[in-house]
Amino acid sequence: MTTLELWEKAKLLPLLPGVYIIRDKSNEIIYVGKAKRLRTRVSQYFRPGVPHDAKVTKMISHAFEFDVIVTQSEFEALVLECSQIKQHQPKYNILLKDDKGYSYVRVTKEEWPRLSAVLQKEEDGAEYIGPYTSSFAVREMVETAMDVFRLPRCNRRFPQDIGKGRPCLNAHIGKCMAVCSGKIKNEDYRDAVASAVHLIRRGQGDIIAMLREKMETAAENLEFERAALIRDQIAAIEKVSRGQKVVRSDIDEQDVIAFAGLGTATCAAILRFRGGRLVDKKEFVFRDTQDIAALREEFLPRYYLADGEEIPKTVAVDELPEAAEELERLFSETKGVKVRLWKPVRGDNEKLVEMARTNALERLARDAGKKTRAERLLEETAHLLGLPAAPHVIESYDISNWGDGTSVAGMVVFEDGKPKKAGYRRFKMQTVYVNDDYASMAETLRRRAAEYEKGAPGQFGVKPDLLLIDGGKGQRSAVVEALRGTKLADVPVFGMVKDDKHRTRGLVGEAGELTLAMHRGPFTFITEIQDETHRWANDYRKRLQKGRAYASTLQSVPGVGPATAKALLAHFKTVGAVKAASEDELAAVKGVSRRAAKALREAFGTPELDTEQPMRDNVSEYPSDKEETI
Repeated sequence: MTTLELWEKAKLLPLLPGVYIIRDKSNEIIYVGKAKRLRTRVSQYFRPGVPHDAKVTKMISHAFEFDVIVTQSEFEALVLECSQIKQHQPKYNILLKDDKGYSYVRVTKEEWPRLSAVLQKEEDGAEYIGPYTSSFAVREMVETAMDVFRLPRCNRRFPQDIGKGRPCLNAHIGKCMAVCSGKIKNEDYRDAVASAVHLIRRGQGDIIAMLREKMETAAENLEFERAALIRDQIAAIEKVSRGQKVVRSDIDEQDVIAFAGLGTATCAAILRFRGGRLVDKKEFVFRDTQDIAALREEFLPRYYLADGEEIPKTVAVDELPEAAEELERLFSETKGVKVRLWKPVRGDNEKLVEMARTNALERLARDAGKKTRAERLLEETAHLLGLPAAPHVIESYDISNWGDGTSVAGMVVFEDGKPKKAGYRRFKMQTVYVNDDYASMAETLRRRAAEYEKGAPGQFGVKPDLLLIDGGKGQRSAVVEALRGTKLADVPVFGMVKDDKHRTRGLVGEAGELTLAMHRGPFTFITEIQDETHRWANDYRKRLQKGRAYASTLQSVPGVGPATAKALLAHFKTVGAVKAASEDELAAVKGVSRRAAKALREAFGTPELDTEQPMRDNVSEYPSDKEETI
């Protein structure tokens, strides 16, 4: 159905609560939502002229049909929506990654023990405190303990490096006791480590009283340096305690959630308080969406219900969603006790909400900073090529051949300016039997378009924004002609031209050649793409040549043809392994006759050791390319 037909259908829906299920052409569920009034909500998606953000716009472009389930109340719609999302995992709903894991505090067993936060427990003789479910909490605990007791963070080894070199910056600013200076006794250091472990295990409870007692004992024994060291530790703990009042909640068990938007991205930040203390922080970034109200309404049930997250007794949010009462009731029924969903408007809890919002904004700012260079580069390239927008997906192709007329093609993918190795593909020519780069490139792109038109999975199901072809005007013209009449015919095509020294010189488009030398950013970017495409195609050709060389060695034995040689290499991986196998082992391979096994054994004589490297595709760098060759 067209978007207009879907709108006409939506106008016939009742003004009742329920769940709507949107499907694509293949009948796959792509979105599940709830509504207080089905007609109003569903019509908004398909009514002409209604603006949407990028994510919703893309979802609507794939929508082909929808169904609705009418419920007795909005609460029932909320419950049904959660169950449907959990069952079908629609691609345009919020699908939160499970970031749960276990972390530990590691204390080494050596003369001068060291503390660190680690993600795995190993059999190395060290003491491990944990496990903890929050890596954030573990890092915070270790950092606090090391700050309080001024433990070293450097890579120096003790006692080997004591007295070698000057103390580092941390020692000068009071964050390290400077063990390397040789002025710290091992006894004092081990006491500091033991106190740090005590702080991590039991919190601040009785540690100050314990340290005061040690300080007084040291003073009575005229150990003034040790007493001063303990005094500084007490002061540091008290300072940390005062600072933690800012990040404490007067509610024993509470999550604080706030949302922020920046550009085309939105972030949800969650601060988790247990026992009144901040124990964890989580952030979720969502691209191509600016509708914070809609995101908040979908995020809350998705986070706490569909993914099985622990529901606290209190959830403070920056704004209450439209279905706040129903959501509060659902949380309460799920947890088995009363759960409060509220918006603080004053006091410390309002400040905590602002802190969560600040964390969300800072996360978006950090992400924006990371992408700024890539975004600028893509925009500059788009401007140079006359494209209407920065290309999100770029595909590049190169042909590699050898003397017998055999050719292969390599396809690499750059997404948002970065290589997307899971999208790399390779082609063996099926209709070209001579060294003809024009015909080989035309066949490659014709088959690429056919894969897209039949709705192939993975990268072949994605329409690129730009096609780059290794070669000049002739290769580009062959590709443009091959794509004519296909669904990729409107994708811009440019040829990547090299100079006499095989270096990138420019790009050939419909209007002629564009010189890149005066545009440093695009020049470097296009060169990187061209070099990567050349490497990928050549690597494939070399491995095929190597396989043929191995196979020809076996085919020199009377009675061993191409099929038998291929079966042997597929099983044993190397010619050396074939030579080392017994006659029975050879004959046990599917496709190898007893006669061929005997001939091999007679030809190679006494079995020898395998000294060759395995002859196999080295695709470990590309774990998603299980079927990358077509």
